[in-house]
Amino acid sequence: MTDFDIDGRVYIVSGGGTGLGLGIARQLVRAGASVLITGRREEPLKQASKELGAACAYRAGDVTRDADAADMITAAVEGFGRLDGVVNNAGNHLKKPFEDTERDEFFSVLDVHLGGAFLLTREALPYLERSSDGIVLFISSMANFMGLEKVVAYTAAKSAVAGMTRQLAVELAPKGIRVNAIAPGWIGSPMLEEALSGDPARKQRILNRIAMHEFGAPEDIGNAAVYLASSAAKYISGVVLPVDGGATASL
Repeated sequence: MTDFDIDGRVYIVSGGGTGLGLGIARQLVRAGASVLITGRREEPLKQASKELGAACAYRAGDVTRDADAADMITAAVEGFGRLDGVVNNAGNHLKKPFEDTERDEFFSVLDVHLGGAFLLTREALPYLERSSDGIVLFISSMANFMGLEKVVAYTAAKSAVAGMTRQLAVELAPKGIRVNAIAPGWIGSPMLEEALSGDPARKQRILNRIAMHEFGAPEDIGNAAVYLASSAAKYISGVVLPVDGGATASL
């Protein structure tokens, strides 16, 4: 089914060296695309690029800096000859009670999730306009739909990302660019395992909250990204798609 084909297209995935970003990059490459992954730390990027092969390149940098964001876009275009989409996955995390969260901590989370996505997308725009199917993909969170404890900065950032998704879907549609977001639920990762280690009761509470009673995998997010990037989703824009095993649908 050629509508699902992204062979030959080029995408940039921020925060693509580990976790969800690597899962997204891996599935894009498996579906035939070329990918530039970015992140602050060069070593994970180098290892991920080696795993994914010739269809993957990397560029270390900080998406919250204008010059670095511009350099990432340039590297993708010079390395692969074009750019068809941006996947804004870069993020950081802060788990603290609201009353203990410092101003700088709060805004540092917003700067990466929201500011970095803004800068990278803005720099990519001239190239996305030239694509026959230019896309912007944001990574939101189930925190956009429900309240989670001790993550006020993260929740604010991911909810703002969902709002920017809807706004840009309207503004960029005349340029032929579709804009969507994925809202992951609890996805299995070393970070999640560390957070739940030694607390089986908490792990069981979370599993009980998920309708499918299992954690997702990074590749589940990657598969959603492949679909939203493909022409099969050509009439989908402004959507925040939960990929959470039914967690946000459950009581």
